[in-house]
Amino acid sequence: MHDLLPLLGSALILGLLGSGHCLGMCGGLMGALTLAIPPEQRARRWRLLLAYNLGRVLSYAGAGLLLGIAGVALANSPGAMLLRVIAALLLIAMGLYLAGWWSGLTRIEALGRGLWRHIQPQASRLLPVSSVPRAVLLGALWGWLPCGLVYSTLLWAASQGNAGYSAALMLAFGVGTWPLLLLTGLAAQQLNTLLRQRRVRVVSGVLIMLFGLWTLPGPHQHWLMGH
Repeated sequence: MHDLLPLLGSALILGLLGSGHCLGMCGGLMGALTLAIPPEQRARRWRLLLAYNLGRVLSYAGAGLLLGIAGVALANSPGAMLLRVIAALLLIAMGLYLAGWWSGLTRIEALGRGLWRHIQPQASRLLPVSSVPRAVLLGALWGWLPCGLVYSTLLWAASQGNAGYSAALMLAFGVGTWPLLLLTGLAAQQLNTLLRQRRVRVVSGVLIMLFGLWTLPGPHQHWLMGH
């Protein structure tokens, strides 16, 4: 359990740093959920936003569990090292994308569009969201939207060789994206202005790239941990 806590902290921070990308992917839906409810019904608005994000995070945890099972099967094989290397490279690509230096990650996101074509019509039928259960289900479906950040984090979580750890790490990652997405409907314009600042994008991108370098197997990990 003690070795899980630092990993959970890393997953949480990764979600926080990458939530700007999540805002671009899910921010429109979050805004629509918010604007569809009159301002005087603030309590209902919060319930639906929380329910949607709960469903989204639970879908991340479910995907983490499924891929984590595959990671367990690879734990004592050369495939485990390969999985970790791929995860690290995807994290570095995510950092480059957030910093605005390379957009190759969008090609990786295209790999999940086939599955999303089948899920999107089901998600669309849940709009407009009128109840908490519908919001949870919509979030659970929307969690499968093609996203390079989710893919890279999934592979990193699965590379731990423990299905329970993998699910917990994806849950922590999803929770890390909550603050920004929950505030989207309440302060969308201010948040968009902040996230478009070059400095913010570059800092987030560089930090995620450093995390990717730390994920790569090798002696450099000791140097990065020391700094």
